Amino acid sequence: MPLVRIDVIEGRTESDLRALADTLHECAVQAFNLPDRDRFQIITEHKPSHMIVQDVNLGFERTQDVVVVQLTSTPRSTAARKQFFETAAKRLQKRCGLDPKNLVINIVTASEGSWSFADGRAQFLTGEL
Repeated sequence: MPLVRIDVIEGRTESDLRALADTLHECAVQAFNLPDRDRFQIITEHKPSHMIVQDVNLGFERTQDVVVVQLTSTPRSTAARKQFFETAAKRLQKRCGLDPKNLVINIVTASEGSWSFADGRAQFLTGEL
């Protein structure tokens, strides 16, 4: 049930975008022990001037290949979050050629009562999930 937003600078192919999404989903399934069909992803492409992603004074430069991932989820352990960060960086580099310095991930925590998956009902609160 994580909602994953993937922001990139326009210019990637459809297959490149699908590879990013598939890889991130696989990493989330593994790190957070999710069912495979628990997949909610939104990919947004931006003009180069519409993404400003600097290095927080860590001493590295980003390129036009930068990928920003925001994952909104119910609470996850520190170990699971670290596993997601590390696995995503490694697999995106291997499968998509993404330099790990061009990957920014932010995990946002939302309580179970913050979700409605359909019909205007909070399925976690009603016991459906």
